[in-house]
Amino acid sequence: MGVQMDTMFGKLTAKQQAVLRFLENFREGAGVPPSLREIQGHFGFASPNAAAKHLAALERKGALKRAAGRARGLQLPEPLPRGIAEVPVFGTIPAGGPSLESEGRDGCVRVDLDSLGIPKNARTFALRVRGDSMVGAHIVDGDIVVLEFKPPSHGRVVAALIDGESTLKTFLLRGGKPYLRAENPNYPDLIPARELVIQGVMVALLRQAEFSRR
Repeated sequence: MGVQMDTMFGKLTAKQQAVLRFLENFREGAGVPPSLREIQGHFGFASPNAAAKHLAALERKGALKRAAGRARGLQLPEPLPRGIAEVPVFGTIPAGGPSLESEGRDGCVRVDLDSLGIPKNARTFALRVRGDSMVGAHIVDGDIVVLEFKPPSHGRVVAALIDGESTLKTFLLRGGKPYLRAENPNYPDLIPARELVIQGVMVALLRQAEFSRR
């Protein structure tokens, strides 16, 4: 689909993900995080030092924080409120002429799935907009668009890979053939010469206050 997904906190190994799940489940059941020896015992590590190395890796990747000098000083992210999801932001997408974009994870945005009518099991991601070709659809430079992996329908805004280049445009059908339209008269329609791959369909638009972009 042109976008590679990773974990919320960067690329965790399978063991690191398992340790993180254990920390979360232990805190939920006991009300406090586990000690190093409890982590060691659960996973059968040879020593508490092995557990400490996994915690250090999770800390480097931003999955948890540790308070120095405290026996159970692990600080895990608080559970999100019901209906709220963290959607990963994968770099920028041109809302102008298409161009090749380097893809890279750029944090997360929180989205209220219930209010937007997005299913909880939907596969979503977000992109930052660069350019002015979609101003007629009230999408401006610096906005963040949240997209869902699903088939497009006529008239929906999509992230698309057209002949190997990415762009954000309106998906349209003419005579049963798809093409992309800019929502700015200064930009032409884009008709695929070889291929048109829809990477995601826009389901939400997020805009930061102007002062926060500076």
